[in-house]
Amino acid sequence: MRLSRTARIALGGVTAAGLAVVYAPLLLVLLNSVNSDRSFGWPPSGLTTRWWRAALHSEGVRQALLTSVRAGLAATAIALVLGTMAAFAVHRHRFFGRRTVSFLLVLPIALPGIVSGIALNAAFRTVLDPLGVGFGLFTVVVGHATFCVVVVFNNVGARLRRLSPSMTEASADLGARPWQTFRYVTFPAVRSALFAGGLLAFALSFDEIVVTTFTAGPGTTTLPVWIYENLARPHQAPVVNVVAAVLVALSVLPVYVAQRLSSDPAGGRL
Repeated sequence: MRLSRTARIALGGVTAAGLAVVYAPLLLVLLNSVNSDRSFGWPPSGLTTRWWRAALHSEGVRQALLTSVRAGLAATAIALVLGTMAAFAVHRHRFFGRRTVSFLLVLPIALPGIVSGIALNAAFRTVLDPLGVGFGLFTVVVGHATFCVVVVFNNVGARLRRLSPSMTEASADLGARPWQTFRYVTFPAVRSALFAGGLLAFALSFDEIVVTTFTAGPGTTTLPVWIYENLARPHQAPVVNVVAAVLVALSVLPVYVAQRLSSDPAGGRL
């Protein structure tokens, strides 16, 4: 379809405006991280790396970062195992209620975070409290895994739909056992989808704040929660901007890699 010059200009203007709405605030965060004015006056009165040094030496930031990494890695590991198994079950086998199972697996990511948080909080109090298990890193990991499973399930399922069953059938006809077929045929085909799903799952877990608020116990502070709690504190606000700027920079690479791998029709190579 060919567009007129006026239509192309209008479409370009709308696109540019949409991108500006999304990315201008992110650029402002990056600029405020080196703004010498503690109150973020505009235009900046000067540039400084003082806040970056303060963030580097902040014990609270380091502990919150470590907690977020631990929770993200654990939730991603659980999501990779459960999401992959569920994807193979739903897309490779026919059984009663298959569509219902698929719907229930995808539902958690569509629910409002506050609803999931309240439900998880009530479930943990009902089930774990009588067992003597309190709120902490474990409950945060379980809470994050509930929606991280979805992205792994969707990525692996999408790859399995593009993978012809004749490949595994040919492997079996040549005498390969089920484990050999998985190792040499199926796994190489879904490997990039697993990697992309794992990256997205970790990014979701690392960024989560609503579910974390309802499932974390005293002393379990992730980086997003630390940012939220310290944003209103005048002495911590510049450091918060530094942490946010680092998160913006670190988020670009995994999302870009996951997008490239997910869109690779050939399965990609790692």
